[in-house]
Amino acid sequence: MVKADKSATMSRLHSAARLSRTALAARLLSQGFYAGQDQIMLALDQQDGQTPGQLATRLGVRPPTITKTINRLQVQGFLDKRASDSDARQAHIFLTEAGRETIRGIQKSVRKTEKQAFRGLDKKDQKALSKLLSRIEANLNGAAAPEVDEDLELED
Repeated sequence: MVKADKSATMSRLHSAARLSRTALAARLLSQGFYAGQDQIMLALDQQDGQTPGQLATRLGVRPPTITKTINRLQVQGFLDKRASDSDARQAHIFLTEAGRETIRGIQKSVRKTEKQAFRGLDKKDQKALSKLLSRIEANLNGAAAPEVDEDLELED
């Protein structure tokens, strides 16, 4: 693969990711949610009572970012903060009843966006794409990835 092809591929990957988030954000906005809030809600639906630090780690964001979003969701009535039983300095975040009621709508928006994104791709294509994206994530997830000579052709 030549350097120009890699640049075009990365550009398309960025574009697809941006368009995916934009489509999902438009669906979520109709339910009163902003970008990123859905991820916190879904993470708490899977495991309620996480700390802000646990949520930040799980979602791959910085703690100050998660704190701002948690505060907004709390003001909207979707989340509740409670002091830890063992350490009053530590807060745990819980879905409120109103928050739990919105989960189905968030999941529906995610499914509709997935359906739109994967239109025209059969199961085999979807599986191959998932595998390739997992590999890219693993490559990029390394803290200090070794330098790669961009002029080299990488083949599988």
